[in-house]
Amino acid sequence: MAPESVNFSSLNYSLPFSSKEPSLTFSWIGFTLIATVLAFMIFKRDPYAHIPAVGGTDMISSYFTAKKFYNRFYEILSIGYAEYKGRIFRVPDQDRWNIIVSRPDQIEELIKAPDDVLSFDEFVNKEFFVKDLMGSTLIENNYHVGIIRSQLTKNLCHLFDDLREEVELAMNDNIPLTDDWTSIHAYSKIVQIIARASNRILVGWPLCRNAEYLQISIDYSASVTKGRDILLYMPACVRPFAVKFLTTVPKSIALAGKHLGPIIKERQAKIDEYGPDYPDKPFDFLSWLMDEATGEERSIPALTNRVLLVNFAAIHTSGMSFAHALYQLAAEPHYLQPMRDEIEAVIAKEGWTKVAMTKMHKLDSFFRESQRYNGSSFVSLFRLSLKDFTFSDGTLIPKGSLLSVANRPIHRDEEKYPNGDKFDGFRFARIRAEDGLNTTHQFVNTSPDYIPFGHGRHACPGRFFAATELKAIMVYLVLNYDVKMENEGVRPPNVTAVWSCMPDVTAHRRRFLTLEEKGTISTIGQGALRFLRRTKLPYLAVCVNAEKGLHDCHIGGSDVPLEEEGFEYNLIVG
Repeated sequence: MAPESVNFSSLNYSLPFSSKEPSLTFSWIGFTLIATVLAFMIFKRDPYAHIPAVGGTDMISSYFTAKKFYNRFYEILSIGYAEYKGRIFRVPDQDRWNIIVSRPDQIEELIKAPDDVLSFDEFVNKEFFVKDLMGSTLIENNYHVGIIRSQLTKNLCHLFDDLREEVELAMNDNIPLTDDWTSIHAYSKIVQIIARASNRILVGWPLCRNAEYLQISIDYSASVTKGRDILLYMPACVRPFAVKFLTTVPKSIALAGKHLGPIIKERQAKIDEYGPDYPDKPFDFLSWLMDEATGEERSIPALTNRVLLVNFAAIHTSGMSFAHALYQLAAEPHYLQPMRDEIEAVIAKEGWTKVAMTKMHKLDSFFRESQRYNGSSFVSLFRLSLKDFTFSDGTLIPKGSLLSVANRPIHRDEEKYPNGDKFDGFRFARIRAEDGLNTTHQFVNTSPDYIPFGHGRHACPGRFFAATELKAIMVYLVLNYDVKMENEGVRPPNVTAVWSCMPDVTAHRRRFLTLEEKGTISTIGQGALRFLRRTKLPYLAVCVNAEKGLHDCHIGGSDVPLEEEGFEYNLIVG
């Protein structure tokens, strides 16, 4: 028998979703997907359920709170700090929870946790794609951090003359002295001055004055930031190609290498011929890098990468810090004369040295207060949890969590800082005087109540250099300029983005030469006179210690040798 033929087109059958009703089919599919997602969100276990949240934890309320995250983060943070004071809490981002710590004992627990449990390096890598953009060795072999902590910090006194000279030259080049009020774009000038001064110590003279190299160093942070934005939503397998073809980071390293390469080759040739302590060896960060580097790290691209990384960390961070302080001074110029009086008195007695600057307590206090009041971040001490971590109060932090400390609310807390919502430039100078000049409240010192530089073993290793550099620039500025805002007495509002708080980089400030009132007589020491001679300002200095009365005169710019140490001079400016 022949098999029975079947006409499939004549069969009468039905499916749950008939192809003859496509709109109904897609409706059922959509309904099923939505129901599945909602069921998953409702019934899945929330690993953060035990941690209180700002704005609620359900999908809708946390979404609307997260929408405020970009430009109202401080508002959300302050609500949580006030409502849950002393407790760990969380605030929502678009795609994660941010765990916030604020109690001093818990801050100490956070910074003492092992790096394989709560990791600062992995936070930095995840946030900025360091391994993808700049190479994994910068995190896995960060020997440059040890150099900053040891050689750089320990040798600041020996390096100070070079730093001071570069500050003076950079200030004169970028903000020439005039007899009239002049409006300038402050931030761009600040960055140029800091880049020059920093690179005098990083790579030495004359490269620190090379305009193209400086611009590469300044722009490198923008290259990394833009590169990070490009990689943000790319899978790991695509990132190496994206870095090479879509970002400017490799180009920046190559361009910087064109300038650093010949210097590195020359120094390496001398090491090969004469040994590591060859005659006239430059005393700078690059030399120390070359001393410590091994294997592939000795190559020009690798050394260049390290130098650019330190520039990335130094230039704009210090630039923002100085701009915050400068804007405050320009908006409240009544602080200028007391600082000038202190600086002149110290320089007259000590000269302008690194040690002398430690005795400028008002200057130190002004920077510390500026960081407290207008620090560049609302939160700090970032950590990424690589494992579950439990605080001593029983709060469990799940693996993969982002933690940070409520920096700004702590710094504005009335219990820690009376009138904390008011800028008080000499706040810490008074505290130090009351405490018998205790160094606890110096600009560079950290604590759970003062964390602009971080705290603990991951505190900013370059903060001692940064503080020295910032104060040197401010000393020169205070001695040589008056400053005020273009809109007098009004500081431009800060610009905020997520947890960053930046000075308005479009703001202008004014400057005016005013070392002394013209015709004023004062007594100065030889250190101050040496500084004054370098400024090439018109003055007359008359030695008063000589046995025969008027012994020696020095007109501005004179090369006449100074008297022996201990002599003083009457100074007439103008």
